[in-house]
Amino acid sequence: MQVMIELPKEVVAFQGEEQIQDDVQLSYSLWLVRTGRITVGKAAELAGLDIYKFMSICKDNRIPVIDCDRDELKQAMEG
Repeated sequence: MQVMIELPKEVVAFQGEEQIQDDVQLSYSLWLVRTGRITVGKAAELAGLDIYKFMSICKDNRIPVIDCDRDELKQAMEG
């Protein structure tokens, strides 16, 4: 599926269409993870990145990639 947005020519000339497309896909992927709509793996795929790179970007943007609290994580690791 393709979604079209209208941008000023100056923005496109400054960054280029391919860079804008990559940025929009990454931003949307991050938003989908932040809002809990898709998994980190699916978001990485959508962004065209491997999961480790995507998780690193999530960390840089303070988006948690583990959906449990500290106690739940501790229990899972112990048991």
